[in-house]
Amino acid sequence: MTQELELERMGAKAHWKPENLTGKMSLNELLFSNEYRHIALKGIFTSLIMLAVGGIFALIFRAELWVPDVQFLGAKVYMTLMTLHGMVMVFGFLIPMVVSICYYLLPKVLGTERLYWAGAAQLSYWILIVAAVLLVIGRPDFTWTAYAPMSFRTGNPWLWMGHVAIILVAISEFLAGAVLVRNAFSGSGGWKNTPLIAWACGTVGLLFLVSVLPLGFVGWGLLSDGLQWTSVAFFDPSRGGSVEFFLYMFWTYGHPAVYLPFVPAIAIIYTLMPRFLGYPMWSYWSGVIAFILLMLGAMPIGPHHFQPLYTVSGDYQRFVQFLTLLVFIPSVLHVFNWIATLFMKPIPDSARRAIPFKFMIFAIAFIVYGGATAFLNGQIAPDSDFIHNTYWIPAHFHAMFFGFVGQMAIAGFYFLYPYFTGKMYNQAMANAHFWLWQVGLFIKITAMGVAGYLYFPRWVYDYLEMPGWVEAQFFISVGGYLVGLGFIFFVVNLAWSSSYGKPAPDNPWPVEFDGQPAPAASPAE
Repeated sequence: MTQELELERMGAKAHWKPENLTGKMSLNELLFSNEYRHIALKGIFTSLIMLAVGGIFALIFRAELWVPDVQFLGAKVYMTLMTLHGMVMVFGFLIPMVVSICYYLLPKVLGTERLYWAGAAQLSYWILIVAAVLLVIGRPDFTWTAYAPMSFRTGNPWLWMGHVAIILVAISEFLAGAVLVRNAFSGSGGWKNTPLIAWACGTVGLLFLVSVLPLGFVGWGLLSDGLQWTSVAFFDPSRGGSVEFFLYMFWTYGHPAVYLPFVPAIAIIYTLMPRFLGYPMWSYWSGVIAFILLMLGAMPIGPHHFQPLYTVSGDYQRFVQFLTLLVFIPSVLHVFNWIATLFMKPIPDSARRAIPFKFMIFAIAFIVYGGATAFLNGQIAPDSDFIHNTYWIPAHFHAMFFGFVGQMAIAGFYFLYPYFTGKMYNQAMANAHFWLWQVGLFIKITAMGVAGYLYFPRWVYDYLEMPGWVEAQFFISVGGYLVGLGFIFFVVNLAWSSSYGKPAPDNPWPVEFDGQPAPAASPAE
């Protein structure tokens, strides 16, 4: 009975069988149906398109940075591509992808077989599409942080579209947060027994609802200041506005934005890991406590992102540093829970072969890698005097955003692929995708860290042949192109397997040792 309870609240029991969802649905159903499977599938596929677009932007400006001197791009085109890359990857791929996967998993794991407030999820999707279109047309070149007053003085007559897009992103994410909160505890087991994915979606949903309010205000303030709609500006210092006010408003959202995709990615781990291992997680309540602490700790530490805080003395900066370091506690709780679970019993051979499990294990490795670098970021002295605005910072967030969140998104997609198509993916192409990503990401992130250690600045489209700079940028580009090559294998595999792949069995993920079923009752049965 205890085992059954543990399996239930870990969300490890299967509530569904594979089906050819993509082959049965019409285009009208995909675009406009409020059925949760269609909403999730649409969001996932759109996010993958955004990943391709954002990745292409990165590969283009990587070609510029491969060697010193200007080869292809001027400063304005480079900054535009880098801005679009950052915004598309964060707001178009990472956040919508893991949220869409949760839209699919929540009704299945909780056994409700419906997404409450599906109309709000549908509206959230289409608002985000409009925001993406405005971004492409407006071609903003102010980086994803949209710092004032730079973000409305670039000379681009269509820049206001970028500001409107920020407002729309805030509205879209607010609606998504409401949907997650509404569905988080819709199961019948009560909050003490609800699966960990529900705790993840409930806490991150609340974080969505609170954190996007300052983002919406930032978008409105930038739009108003740029078009001079008011006599006194919000953020423009030449008209009575305050740049410092902008920083506080933006990073009140900007730091929680790190956790908006981060927490759903953790939810995917808590759903996949017991399913592949065949036994519950090491600890249920440490996961619950960690989700609550992450939600509470994400909001007040945004000021560590802007350097002026760390260039003045006082108790406030030490207080922010203290709060920043406290966030390590819930993160370590999660990581320790995963590692302890993996060491509880032998890992089944079936899990070792499964591509979703492989991506999950290496995603955990990258969160440890990125988290280790974060310890320096939170320190006043090294941050202000050494690493702030160097490539050390992109090394950290690429490890956390792409190495962890991005790979967990892909792990979730591979896991759901047979449930979407009724077919299994091609193992050889999936392995090629997996290894190209691990090698490429490790080379890229490590080379970024080396460049930051050598004081290579962010936001530059050309550079001098300083010692180590050329080599670092060369390896960053090599890593980026390996990731791009892996994505090609991924896309070809999805397209080929949907038509010619092996039919998925009733249980695509059986727990097996040496080809034999696990001796204990499997949570996938």
